[in-house]
Amino acid sequence: MDQEEKKSKSQVKREMHALEKLGEQLTKLPDGKIKSLGLPEELIEAIRFARTIMTRGAGKRQRQYIGRLMRGVDPQPIEMALAEIHGEHSDSTERFKELERLRDGLVEDDPRIFEEVLERYPHIERQRLMQLVRGARRERELDKPPKSYRVLFAYLRECSEAEDPEAALS
Repeated sequence: MDQEEKKSKSQVKREMHALEKLGEQLTKLPDGKIKSLGLPEELIEAIRFARTIMTRGAGKRQRQYIGRLMRGVDPQPIEMALAEIHGEHSDSTERFKELERLRDGLVEDDPRIFEEVLERYPHIERQRLMQLVRGARRERELDKPPKSYRVLFAYLRECSEAEDPEAALS
């Protein structure tokens, strides 16, 4: 065996812990995302089972088992997929917050926001937009449930997705 091929016991342990942590991240993903990673069926079943375990010791043993199963899987594509999934989540959160900002600005009667919305979404139906804004204001004044407020947000999201189909919120 070459000197480069021989790993220290500490290095082997670090690699195992890294695989366990990667496996733990996989247990937090929905089944659809896990299946899309192309993992072996035995590993997928172990991940599903890990979600059902409630005791600490059994959970640790299951994570170690997942780590052992992951020895036969190349972790790099999984790490890249997880990074992409987390990136999608942060992008959708930013879009969500931006749409909330626009909605709140419209309800607060900020003329700059109104102009921004018209500029950003030239195809928007002004009459429908103003109708939803008036309804949201009325609901707030009368302390009613925010139905129009939610519909206004949904309409802005619909307009946003029509402008940029890749920006569809999950």
